[in-house]
Formats: sequence, C-alpha cells, structure tokens
Amino acid sequence: MAVAEVRQPALRTDTEAMTVGQRLARLPIHLILVAVALLWILPAAGLFVTSVLPPEVSNAQGWWHVFSKPSEVTLQNYRDMFDDNTITRALWVTAQVTIGATILPILIASLAAYALAWVDFWGRDYLFLLVVALMVVPLQMALIPMFSLYDNLHLFDTIPGLILFHSAFALPFSIFLLRNFFAGIPKDLMEAARIDGASEWRLFFKVVLPLGLPAIAALGIFQVLFVWNDFLVGFTLAQDNVPIAPALAGQLRQFASNLNVIAPASFFSAVIPLTVFALFQRYFVQGLLAGSVK
Repeated sequence: MAVAEVRQPALRTDTEAMTVGQRLARLPIHLILVAVALLWILPAAGLFVTSVLPPEVSNAQGWWHVFSKPSEVTLQNYRDMFDDNTITRALWVTAQVTIGATILPILIASLAAYALAWVDFWGRDYLFLLVVALMVVPLQMALIPMFSLYDNLHLFDTIPGLILFHSAFALPFSIFLLRNFFAGIPKDLMEAARIDGASEWRLFFKVVLPLGLPAIAALGIFQVLFVWNDFLVGFTLAQDNVPIAPALAGQLRQFASNLNVIAPASFFSAVIPLTVFALFQRYFVQGLLAGSVK
C-alpha cells in the first residue's frame, strides 16, 4: 500500500513535467501563428480605422493617429458611402449576382453530380473526365469570345449575363466536388431506398441532398467569396451594372479626393464574405474533406 502511494505522486509529477515540456515545445509554433494572425489582421484593422476617420486626418497623419486622438472617430464616412449612388448600386448589383451565381450552379451541379455518382448510363466515366478537364480552362481565355457573344445576344452589361458567366465557370469544380461527396454515400442505403420503391427524384431530394449539405455549404462559400470579390468579369462584361470591385477600382483614380467613400466601401465589401465564411466555416472544412477518404 505504501509503495502504491509513493508511485502515484511520482507518476503525477512525470505527467505534469511531460505536459510542461510539450507546451514549451509548441511555444515557437504558437508564436509564429500569432505573428501570422497579426499580419493578416493589421491591414483590416487599419482599413476599418481609416473608414471612421476624417479623410484629411487619414491623408495627413495616417490611421494610427486614432490612438493619440480617438475623439476624431466619426461615422460620417459611412453616411457618405450610402449617399453615393455609384457605390450603393454596385453593392446591390454584386448582391444580386452573388446570390444568382451561387444558387444556379449548386442546383445544376447537384443534379449532374447525382447522375454521375449513382445513375448508370453509357459514357458516364468519360463525361466525368471531361468535367475534370474543364477545370483547367482559365477564365481569362473566354473573356473576349464571351464579350462578342454577349454583345450579339444583348447580355452585355446585364445582371443575368454576369450570373450565367460565373455559373458556367463554376460548374466543373462544383460537379467534381459534389460528385465525390455523393459517391461516398453508403451503397446499401441507396439500394434499400430503391427496394422500398423510391424513385430517382425521391432519392435525390430525400436522401442525397440532406446528406450532402456539408459539401453544398462549402461550395456555396466558395462561390460567394469568388463572385463577391471578382474584378475581371465585372470589369470586362459590365459598364453600368458594375459590381463592387470594379466600382472601387474606378474610385481609386481619385484616391486623395474621395477616401471618405473608398475606405468605408472597401471595408463594408470585405465584411460580407468574411461574415459568410465565419458563419459556415465548419461546413467549409467538412466539405473540403468530403469524398477524399472512403
């Protein structure tokens, strides 16, 4: 009994020593991660502070001046931003394009992915290889041909035109991601549903879609981040219905004179995709790992 009592404190001491040693070994990694996080946060913090300072203060003294005189913080810049018709229209156009270009490819890709994963038809594997091959086609390659096509079809400078372009280039990756996830659904579950008399549509809506929500959510986050921050497509295929990124680029030509609009608009446009990512980040991680291991 006495030997056991002596050994137990010794074991606790060894365990505590191992825990302290592990923490000390991880300390450099934690310090590096903190430094990287600060490097990422500092520009966003500087942009936010600039957005709530008078432009003459930001131009003359820099955003860090707020620490010496915090009383100069104001929301007038955000009032000016919402009074600017160019910025508000660009935000509205971006919201419409982002919603449309997220929902449309998810609907089409989920149907195509289900067919490629669970419907037997001739040439299914070759069709999937074609979808994978389309993922390597660069977006810039289609801008000039699509510009001519849109001009003939009267889709240039229209919101449906932007939605269709983003949806078309999102489909290969969307089908690839969802097909891999749907293929990982247990075959016994699908066969049991078919034995019970479930049609393909019922299987899709009642079994596959509920199980595929993590991958669908991850795909939605991808699309929101890409479409909302897109510059090239909106700059090339729009003139009046310009999304927020090209609109801000146009404002930068007069950077010194309209910083009171650029700073709050830039921060506001960055907050939207960050909020979406923060709300659905757990689905994002699950979706990225979907179908990678069976």
